[in-house]
Amino acid sequence: MKKAKGRNAAGTGSIRKKTVVRNGKTYSYWEGRYTDGFDPGTGKQCQKSVTGKTQKEVALKLRKITAEIDNGTYQAPNKITVGEWFDVWATDYLNNVKPLTVEKYTCVIKNHIKPKLAAVRLEAVTTTVLQHFYNELGRAHGDKPALSAKTIKDIHGVIHKALQQAVEIGYIRTNPSSSCKLPKVVKPDIKPMDSELITVFLQEIKGHRFEVLYIVALFMGIRRGEICGLKWDCVDFERGTVCIRRQLQKIPGVKGGFRLVSTKSDKERTITPAPTIMNLLKHHLTVQNEMRLNAGSSWQDNDYVFCNENGEHLSPSTVYHNYKRIVEKLGIPERRLHDLRHSYAVASLMSGDDIKTVQENMGHFSAAFTLDRYGHVTEEMKTASAQRMEKFIQSISDE
Repeated sequence: MKKAKGRNAAGTGSIRKKTVVRNGKTYSYWEGRYTDGFDPGTGKQCQKSVTGKTQKEVALKLRKITAEIDNGTYQAPNKITVGEWFDVWATDYLNNVKPLTVEKYTCVIKNHIKPKLAAVRLEAVTTTVLQHFYNELGRAHGDKPALSAKTIKDIHGVIHKALQQAVEIGYIRTNPSSSCKLPKVVKPDIKPMDSELITVFLQEIKGHRFEVLYIVALFMGIRRGEICGLKWDCVDFERGTVCIRRQLQKIPGVKGGFRLVSTKSDKERTITPAPTIMNLLKHHLTVQNEMRLNAGSSWQDNDYVFCNENGEHLSPSTVYHNYKRIVEKLGIPERRLHDLRHSYAVASLMSGDDIKTVQENMGHFSAAFTLDRYGHVTEEMKTASAQRMEKFIQSISDE
């Protein structure tokens, strides 16, 4: 018996053929309707639909949806686009993120994500779509150079965070960025100062207004923002310790605006510097007290360890530019202020400090990260250890 045209296929639910006229032309397609729960207000069924070119295509879509509804994995479709969602995410879900991080995320969204993905429906973003997006970022296009692996990784980090939030609130079922393959980031070589260069550097900064600051950076390994945000309430001369609990950051878009925020890891750490450094800080406090007396009523008692002649905090960029002038004079312009931090880590390891101690002093997330960053130093230490053992073996053999 011939099946009546337009009848539902067995087991497919409500499927029908529809014909519409648009701009004088007639179009036909198949529509399948299914129930997606009940309206809490009226108690009526919530009817939704899927469409396709053929009855078979719609039947397959319906079976997939009804199976997902039965096993609790169904995700209702939504019309929000990538551009719309990232605007919502940046506005409503970054309230507890540091100002500079928010600025960085916003720039990534504006300059890289929106130009290519803004119009794409959020639920249509697949791993394949993102993988193609990342691959294209890594290719040169005409006069536009390819982005570095590090930049692509940073862009991926923003996308992953935003999509994970979309998963948590039910906009999408899974995070498609989790399975993407990113280009390998080649870490730049660190350039710590050796003992000879450290000696030259210390001679050069004698009498400089930031002399004590640079010495502290070199022999405590703290970051530029942490140095500028360091206050005397964190310096314990009795115990010989310094607590690093905050950093000074510029407020994006505000000229001359700064604020104190938590450290990069959001955790405070306590460092026990060499006695020489603690004595240097004690003398620095004495000098600062004299500055306070000279400033009189213009002194701003903000308790900063490193400040200007009126007690105001120093600008991290001022500290940086002064340092660059010093290393340029020494003929090593490629040296960064951050290399003082690397110098501290390498000197600590070469002096025999264990990885865990160096990790905690540096404020790294884990000892594994510290080991990965300074692994070449530990290899040198292993070689030196083998040579010492060889001398010991030879001394025994000679007896």
